[in-house]
Amino acid sequence: MKLSQYDFQLPSELIAQKPTVDRTKSRLMVLDRHTGAIKHQSFPDIVTCLQAGDVLVLNNSRVRPARLIGVKEETGAKIELLLLKPFGEDRWEALVKPAKRVKEGTVISFGNGELKAVAERETDVAGGRIFRLQYEVEDVEVLFQQLGEMPLPPYIHEQLEDPERYQTVFSKVIGSAAAPTAGLHFTDSLLTQLAMKGVHIVYLTLHVGLGTFRPVMVENIEEHQMHAEYYELSEETAQILQAAKDAGRRIIGVGTTTVRTLETIMRDHDTFRSVSGWTDIFIYPGFTFHAIDGMLTNFHLPQSSLVMLVSAFSKRKHVLHAYEEAIAQRYRFFSFGDAMFIV
Repeated sequence: MKLSQYDFQLPSELIAQKPTVDRTKSRLMVLDRHTGAIKHQSFPDIVTCLQAGDVLVLNNSRVRPARLIGVKEETGAKIELLLLKPFGEDRWEALVKPAKRVKEGTVISFGNGELKAVAERETDVAGGRIFRLQYEVEDVEVLFQQLGEMPLPPYIHEQLEDPERYQTVFSKVIGSAAAPTAGLHFTDSLLTQLAMKGVHIVYLTLHVGLGTFRPVMVENIEEHQMHAEYYELSEETAQILQAAKDAGRRIIGVGTTTVRTLETIMRDHDTFRSVSGWTDIFIYPGFTFHAIDGMLTNFHLPQSSLVMLVSAFSKRKHVLHAYEEAIAQRYRFFSFGDAMFIV
């Protein structure tokens, strides 16, 4: 399969730069994954799309404000670090910009006044740039809260007035470098409506990492390698999921992160069970789904692994036609954009 098969032309003005005033005030495209039939609805209609007995699975990972702006101690040049994954002993994998200016041994200073920190680049491992942090507070999370900024995707150029709008209302476990954005559409009120209807709402954790920022760079997509991300599934959630599977009730994954986690667990264990680990699963057409019966997701980047995952759940021609329709109907794309329910 070729990368070019997942390309499409997206007008830049359809890339949502800000979240809607109300989280639920987005549009919802409903796609029949078998026939390609499309319905245009509003996001609150998800209540009518789901049935009593369905299990709605949400990713409760919380974005860490780990974008640090500092200066090189030698020259005073501005440097940006996005800390992605801890390796222990205050060592972190990071994206750095501009990368060419930061060689091994480079020291970057952050903050001023009462709170200061420095990061020194070490020898890289596993293809990632590694930095060791030194700071004056007891907990590194305090450092991030006081000095860090929200790591918005590079296609969002406007300042986010309220950082909580890049967190889901159910975010709980700190660790992601990007939000599981399909969950941004939900409010506590809407989740309550779904629960009152008889929809079972459960949570897992997958910390979104470097793979979110890495485009597919090979023409033969089967050669693409996903970056590993950490996940956890609790015993309580596993039991609810397995009971639904045994009874033939639908399991709906909210977001590609949730789908990848559930499919990893079913691939590795052939059942839902309490488990944690790392997944680098790459889902593209030809993949056989064993965990989910439906998916709620946003509209994704051209040629991205996320478009390939959605195409695997439906069909490439159905998904690309749906994207053409979304563009024609002026849907909003990417993190702060509109939603698609595929079932």
